[in-house]
Amino acid sequence: MSLKLLSNRKWLLVAASMLLLVVLTGCTSPTETLKTADLLQGNFWERNVVYYFSLALDTFAGWFQGSYGLAILLLTIIVRFLILPLTIKQIRSSKEMQKIQPQMLEIKKKYKDNPQKQQEETMKMFQKHGINPLAGCLPLVIQMPIFIALYNAIYMNSEIREHTFLWLKLGEADPYYVLPIIAAITTYLQSKMMQNQMQPAMQFMMLVFPVLIFVMSISFPAALPLYWVFSNIFTIVQNYFLYRDKDKEVQPAK
Repeated sequence: MSLKLLSNRKWLLVAASMLLLVVLTGCTSPTETLKTADLLQGNFWERNVVYYFSLALDTFAGWFQGSYGLAILLLTIIVRFLILPLTIKQIRSSKEMQKIQPQMLEIKKKYKDNPQKQQEETMKMFQKHGINPLAGCLPLVIQMPIFIALYNAIYMNSEIREHTFLWLKLGEADPYYVLPIIAAITTYLQSKMMQNQMQPAMQFMMLVFPVLIFVMSISFPAALPLYWVFSNIFTIVQNYFLYRDKDKEVQPAK
């Protein structure tokens, strides 16, 4: 598989994930709210996915004296710890990519008149060092069903939809645009922390994400951008510890 094709697949994978989120959340809003138990009478997605998210949020809220905002925070922490192994694998792959940059430049120079050979040798190098160019997209793709299920749980669960957390009504968009702005800023900060570990195409896409998050957060119920903000803060803290020694690791390869 060519390096160019892999790069294109990254773009398509990320774009398709964001499009899937927008389409499914835009097309699955119910006309009435339900109790969590009523979801068991719904379709396959509601019975087997949305029900458990709604039940988890109800349970967590019970632990926090009815606060669904704190329930979403706990759900965020659980989800992020569950995908942490994938995130660590992604970071290791990114660091390995940085280490072999000089060798990749040598390959480009050596086979500058033979693009096909250049791509073949680059892919061999990836395989030798155990690098997966698509690894950076996996945590995002895995979280897409979570975003969609959370969105459905918010609209279908009458308790969540009517709950107030801070100045927010979780079933409605933030009227003051504070949450969308925070969501966009934290998305930018976490992307900036990872920028040096990305290929140019992905760097551009990660800079576009804050704008997309802001636009979606304006119209989405506040609980969803609240999840994004919690998730972004978790990622920023996580990346601080996982990337803090990256400069020491990358320098010898220069």
